[in-house]
Amino acid sequence: MKKIRNKKPVDYYRVLILRTIGNFLLLSSIFFITKTFSQPIHEEVKFFIEKKFNKQYVVATIQDEQKYKRALENNQPKGLLAKTLNVKPIELLVPQDPDFSIVIPKIGANARILANVDAADEKVYAEALKKGVAHALGTSFPGEPNHIFLFAHSTDYFWNIGTYNAVFYLLYKLEANDEVNLFYQGQRYVYRVIDKKVVDPSEIEYLTKKTDSEFLTLQTCWPPGTTLKRILVFAKRVAE
Repeated sequence: MKKIRNKKPVDYYRVLILRTIGNFLLLSSIFFITKTFSQPIHEEVKFFIEKKFNKQYVVATIQDEQKYKRALENNQPKGLLAKTLNVKPIELLVPQDPDFSIVIPKIGANARILANVDAADEKVYAEALKKGVAHALGTSFPGEPNHIFLFAHSTDYFWNIGTYNAVFYLLYKLEANDEVNLFYQGQRYVYRVIDKKVVDPSEIEYLTKKTDSEFLTLQTCWPPGTTLKRILVFAKRVAE
């Protein structure tokens, strides 16, 4: 009489392998989603909380910081929830680098600007965007009567987005008349937003735009956490 082989171990290992593969794919998906969208979500939550408590950002220089030091020491959060979240009602934004920086009080953005970055060279701009905002090679500088083009948070693949500077994640929240500050060679230049637009990545004519007055364009990826489109914010220089 022939013995009947027990196939249970074979079925068990087959199910175990399939479950292992399924769990690996699930965990990999969670990892990539978290890596891609964690910074945008963090910035959105932070903006919501600060708006809820009417937090204000004030643009200042290093000298201003010393002048307001005593006032800042007394600038404590009011209310239990505000104290728990450590939301101060007023905070100074001192440019990270007085030689070239951007400060946007509405969204609490403050970053150094790397000058003359080749927007056509992926290796060059990818490295620059890990450190701050990039100034496009061939465009003007603050104080010059022409077009200044700045970009940040731009990448080739969506899973790389989380590795880049988050300073422009909330750029879409800017509206007409919002303030954008550029610090260049120790001097402050103030611009006011006049418009914004969502475009395809292939529409590069905005990069090479020429103007006869001081005009500023800010660019980042859109929607936040993707590379599907680009959002452009346009601003004009105003008298300080």
